[in-house]
Amino acid sequence: MSVPATIIIPTRGRADYLAVTLASTMPQARSAAAEVIVVDDGRHPGIETLATERGARYLALGSPRGLNAARNVGAAAAAGELLVFVDDDVEVAAGWLQAYLDAGRQLPEVGVFTGPIHPRLEGRAARRRTCGREAAPITSADHGPVDRDVARGWGANLAIRASTLAGIGAFDESAPTGAGDEEEWEERYLAAGGRIRYVAAAALDHRRSAADSRLRALVIAAARRGASARRYDERRGVAPPVRAELRTFAGCVWHALARRCANGPVMAAHSAGRIAAALAANRARSATPVSDDFLSGESGTVGGKRDVLRELGDLALDALSLPARVALARAARQSPPRRRVLALSIVRGENAAIYRAALRELRRTRHELVASSSDAGTHGRFENLNRLLSEHKVDEFDWLLVLDDDVVLPRGFLDGLINLAERYELRLAQPAHRLRSHAAWRVTRRRARSVVRETAFVEIGPVTALHREAFAELLPFPPLRMGWGLDAHWSALARMHGWRVGVVDVLPIAHRAAPAASVYSREEAVAEARAFLAERPYLPASELQRTLAVHRRCA
Repeated sequence: MSVPATIIIPTRGRADYLAVTLASTMPQARSAAAEVIVVDDGRHPGIETLATERGARYLALGSPRGLNAARNVGAAAAAGELLVFVDDDVEVAAGWLQAYLDAGRQLPEVGVFTGPIHPRLEGRAARRRTCGREAAPITSADHGPVDRDVARGWGANLAIRASTLAGIGAFDESAPTGAGDEEEWEERYLAAGGRIRYVAAAALDHRRSAADSRLRALVIAAARRGASARRYDERRGVAPPVRAELRTFAGCVWHALARRCANGPVMAAHSAGRIAAALAANRARSATPVSDDFLSGESGTVGGKRDVLRELGDLALDALSLPARVALARAARQSPPRRRVLALSIVRGENAAIYRAALRELRRTRHELVASSSDAGTHGRFENLNRLLSEHKVDEFDWLLVLDDDVVLPRGFLDGLINLAERYELRLAQPAHRLRSHAAWRVTRRRARSVVRETAFVEIGPVTALHREAFAELLPFPPLRMGWGLDAHWSALARMHGWRVGVVDVLPIAHRAAPAASVYSREEAVAEARAFLAERPYLPASELQRTLAVHRRCA
């Protein structure tokens, strides 16, 4: 017997809110023979107990990965033909689920449905004076008493056919939580010719408890939402200039004072959050000329007197990460199943000894390793790599490892890298740089108490791992000599295809023999990148430097 619907409730440590949501959704789910899945963005024993006691399925992400990651995990586990997403702070009205099921049967050509979201501030906030010109400072939506097509549906009350989600693809897990969570997905859906249907009877209340309805709590939450909204607008290229944000802030302050409206401070806080995020983005961009925004703006070269401090820092981080490395070594002996790995390198004579040491470390793997190398000759790096690729049937391999000839690898490197990349479903991965290592991008330097970080970016070197799912899109490499800007293009492709990208902090490498552009002209590398990116999508440096999620478990 098929399941007509799956109600998916992402949550993160808010048992008091979740209890109300389950109390209103579970009876309707039982009546309709539907299922309810609670997805814990992390792992909280109280949430698991509450969900299972109420009769819901419980799934845990293990560590915080964000709202869209929770939605994707819930959707992947769902058996229902209709996936109904709600936030953990709602109370659904009578007939809410049945209204969605009826609309789904009556409109088989529609893939997405949404319903009214009524804001509800509890406690004294319900009596707080407002001017009536602005809605309550939490997500709300009401398109009236008649069903009709609308341009947007909010994730607090959203139903999607399972087949529609499969066809459009997963939610973007790199989207900043609090803004654009579902908007990017809906833009893809609408661009494909889809419709969003507003179902007036599928109503719910979007709650704030008495404690969270206090003015101070609303102000803090609004500032966070404002910063997320600005970052989302930056990503889409529609963010207004800072002067416009300042005018909006001034208007919010005037609104609060002139109209004696309690919503004014909350609106001002939202605007202030946007301004803070805009200033931060401007600072990040100032390091790099706009025309070359695919560059980090930093050399990252190490050396000199500070190397002693860097080495001491590395020793301290090595000691701190020892338990994680021990756990990783144990896990990597058994998981994943044996893989086929192709390792490619271009080796210069002066670095042959360093390369041989790295190759010895790679060959300690339990996986099947095929290592192929050549000298540089007169061709560019990626021209040479393509020549090596042509000597192998690449589609017979699970992983491609591109390795510079001047890196020092940690013990157990390859087994650990493959274990973590597959555990966290990375399709592009690289080891972090040690503190004492040439690294032009700050995001690639090792971080304390991190095992793997999901990022928007991995470098084209010195060590890069590509999963077989990315081969068709990324191979063969473009016929470039230096390859600058290729990683910025990869990042855009990863986002378009929904690939996870990450830096493995627990297996840091040392790259000390030669900093970037030491064996070729920096000017030529930049010129090549400009020409390459002129007609290709890429992410700017301000986006490439972001860490999207941090994972702290090896096994």
